[in-house]
Amino acid sequence: MGGVDLRGTVAVVTGAGGGLGGGIARAFAACGAAVVVHYHTSAESAASVVTDIIASGGRALAAQCDLTDPEGGQGLVARAIDEFGRVDTVVANAGIAPVAELATMSVSQWREVVDTNLIATFATVQAAAAAMSAGGGTILLIGSIEGTHPAWAHAHYCASKAAVVHFARTAALEYGRYGIRVNSVSPGLIWRDGLDLDWPEGVRRYRRVVPLGRLGRPADVGNACVFLASSMAEWITGVNLVVDGGVSVHPIW
Repeated sequence: MGGVDLRGTVAVVTGAGGGLGGGIARAFAACGAAVVVHYHTSAESAASVVTDIIASGGRALAAQCDLTDPEGGQGLVARAIDEFGRVDTVVANAGIAPVAELATMSVSQWREVVDTNLIATFATVQAAAAAMSAGGGTILLIGSIEGTHPAWAHAHYCASKAAVVHFARTAALEYGRYGIRVNSVSPGLIWRDGLDLDWPEGVRRYRRVVPLGRLGRPADVGNACVFLASSMAEWITGVNLVVDGGVSVHPIW
């Protein structure tokens, strides 16, 4: 994101082995931040993100942990401090979005989404805020437009992302006294390789109605996160920034 200088700061991005998380990590690195690239199972992808950042002159490391274990968040933040000396921004991006119709959804399917999208987010926020309580910082939660716009066979995911957005507001209320800003970013449909093959009808429908004429890119979300983490947003907390190309304003009647 041109014009934003994050040199001397450290960002932790969870779920950064995926396409969206990798794009967020690269956006912070492009502005000069040192980046901790978290992953759970995507070791190869996380390593690729780190390689790209270092090749571009940045600083980064990959860190593996299971964030559904509360100690995982604490260990991740501790690793960032051990390696880079501080933590200024934490982006809680780790999440899953499986498809299951509500009528046949099992409790285990529901719990898998809640554990990953909510418990991991809770653990990440709590660990980040504890590390930032003395000097302030920024915490960003990745929501989704499905937190306010329901989607077929995504009841568990939609519910979890609605909770993520409201959790960010509550965390902003409690942590503001420590100089910690907490916001959420809710993306629309973000392009990844093969998406048009996996979900051709969804891609066609999105492109047909989105006012800005295209799907999102990971960098679009990354730039929004960089803005909210920068000094330009120093009086912004408790907001949900929608990054969807305008699709949410499309009339429903």
